[in-house]
Amino acid sequence: METTATILHADLDAFYASVEQLLDPSLRGKPIAVGGGVVLAASYEARAFGVRGGMPGRKARELCPQLIFVGGNFGDYQRLGDAAIKVLDDFTPVVERISIDEAFADVAGCTHLFGSPREIATTIRRRVRAELGLPISIGVARTKHLAKIASQVAKPDGLVVVDPGTELAFLHDLPVGLMWGVGPATKARLAEIGVETIGQLARTHSGALTRLLGPAAGEKLSALSWNRDPRRLETKRRAHSAGAQSALGQKPAVARVIVPTLLHLADRVASRLRAKARPGRTVTVRVRFADLSTVSRSITLDQPISATTTLAEIAGDLVRGALADHPHEKTISLLAISVSHLEESAELQLELPLGLADDKRRPGTRKGLARFGADRAIDKIRERFGKQAVGYGTVALEAARSVPDEFRELAQKEL
Repeated sequence: METTATILHADLDAFYASVEQLLDPSLRGKPIAVGGGVVLAASYEARAFGVRGGMPGRKARELCPQLIFVGGNFGDYQRLGDAAIKVLDDFTPVVERISIDEAFADVAGCTHLFGSPREIATTIRRRVRAELGLPISIGVARTKHLAKIASQVAKPDGLVVVDPGTELAFLHDLPVGLMWGVGPATKARLAEIGVETIGQLARTHSGALTRLLGPAAGEKLSALSWNRDPRRLETKRRAHSAGAQSALGQKPAVARVIVPTLLHLADRVASRLRAKARPGRTVTVRVRFADLSTVSRSITLDQPISATTTLAEIAGDLVRGALADHPHEKTISLLAISVSHLEESAELQLELPLGLADDKRRPGTRKGLARFGADRAIDKIRERFGKQAVGYGTVALEAARSVPDEFRELAQKEL
């Protein structure tokens, strides 16, 4: 581990909402939310009323009657997010971008050029504000995990540098929910055993954490609570899987809901796989029920796939299997598909016409090749005329989309 704090975590504040306020000055200082049926992002003024991303629009309006909803300017989000990361690139080549609006940077090799890590972070914040008109918070520490926590503490529009000698004193008084990997469910489980701060987590016996969270999560969180994080920055991050999910609210677990939703999700996932020529072997589905309990099912195939209809059919089989194992569950709130074990330009193994029951799902059969050919034709039409120009049947086009695909695509990692 480094002996000095040289890792920066830079995070644009309330990014989507801040961009909207930048584009329309009349919105500045007002509670705004990007979205409509669902809150995609909220300004700090709206967050003061309890409005949060992912919240139904109706509930957000109840919490904040003066809330202003705006449509997303997705192209501007991408443009300004790229520009902010470019400011980091001007100081160091060791930059790991983890989303459209945040990135790590290691400035250990450039302090002789630009000053101390604190001075570099100060300059970055000043440039992003002056050149882009956006607020950005930065945390500086020896480890990635602590730098990310420091940037959260710095919000909004601040800078926090954690000196090596003060790390545990800084870390242990903070709420456990700030930790990387502690979501609402894990936070609730920890609260059941009286763990609400990172210091309390650090003092909890590893066996108790293992029993509560499982061996992998328990060991990881225990190490992070003591600031043991040996991870280095990855300047060329690539996703090891591609996935998509759809929050449904409260819908009956019936075919008229499941089939179009899975086809829409499969379309989003498979088109990404084809665009990068990275078919995958393992298909996983996730089903969330009304009580927020979740089940997953997966299958690993003989050959990697990237055909939309094939992926949708396999996902459908897995979802039906999950529902059959939980016959008492009649309502679903979320469906998700992911494909992993991706391959690099896999060579297609052609198959003899043996008339197998799953011929159309096998990439190397005549029917499998026909499906892939149809997908590629759709891809080309969309490249020229836009994604809404053609789809996979009216049933898919009628699927409910509470969150625009353009918004989801901003969060996708490079395959």
